[in-house]
Amino acid sequence: MSSVTDLLAANLHEVFGNRDPGSRRAAIERTYTEDVVFTDPEGVSTGWDALEDKARTLLDKVPANFGFTEDSRHYAGPHDGALAWAFGPEGEPAVRGIDIITVRDGRIATLLTVFSA
Repeated sequence: MSSVTDLLAANLHEVFGNRDPGSRRAAIERTYTEDVVFTDPEGVSTGWDALEDKARTLLDKVPANFGFTEDSRHYAGPHDGALAWAFGPEGEPAVRGIDIITVRDGRIATLLTVFSA
């Protein structure tokens, strides 16, 4: 069972920041429940395949020098957590946001991503 803080980091770095399809898929299966529900301003995606499509699509449309950095401390309760992040070239974020997760059985069951206004 992973801790909430470990899951926040895995979500950001091993999934959404990972450009290698094989290791990204392994991280998805290790990090999320099969029925994970991901909500962002574009809509709702459910399940491992949909989450993988979101991560791949995001990384495919940005330059190779774009990456995620943690932009705050990890905030964690027993079954929930939040982490602010920045995305873009190092030191020059193009966007900032916050991921809010709910954990079930040691994996992320829901992921809500909101962007800074």
